[in-house]
Amino acid sequence: MPQQSSMHFLLNWAKERIDEMDAALASFEVKAGQAKAESKVKTDQLLADLTQRRDEFQALLKAKAQAGEAAWADAKADLERQWNGFEAQVKTYFEDAGKQLEQQQVTFKGIAAAQAKAWREAADKFREAAGKVATARAADVEAALQQLKSDASEAEARLQKLKQAGSDSWSVMSAALAESRKAFDQANQAAWNAPKGSDTKS
Repeated sequence: MPQQSSMHFLLNWAKERIDEMDAALASFEVKAGQAKAESKVKTDQLLADLTQRRDEFQALLKAKAQAGEAAWADAKADLERQWNGFEAQVKTYFEDAGKQLEQQQVTFKGIAAAQAKAWREAADKFREAAGKVATARAADVEAALQQLKSDASEAEARLQKLKQAGSDSWSVMSAALAESRKAFDQANQAAWNAPKGSDTKS
């Protein structure tokens, strides 16, 4: 498990970003279907651009996953650049489109749900991998799993609170998503490093 921890972390990281991209795209697809003729062209172009960015992200992920763990260090920087471009394009759309509270709320809720799903899936994957770890490491692994679940509950509660508040600012919603994403990355990394820590103690 320790030799695979970096790869598991990066796969969880990338899957979480793809799930967010898919959630954002789903909200814009609904918007494109409802758009009036004059705004439909702009929404369709945004949808095409974001879909292309997501597809490029997935293609790079697939290529690097097949190349093995050694390729991941280089790939993560490329994947982060593509993720940042996707996120920036969504932000620019909301800034240029003016107050589109309903669309912002739909997009935020979809992305927040994707984040919550990513937390649950990461905990499930870690639990499955932890079941294969030697008994000597069981306490460290169980503690890491419980911390991951606790962090997931806290992040989900914060996002639920913001959803209910109904903020009208994409920058506020985007900042909350970024904070949750950062917490996910830290908890995911800590969980997968737990078995490594127990190796160094032995």
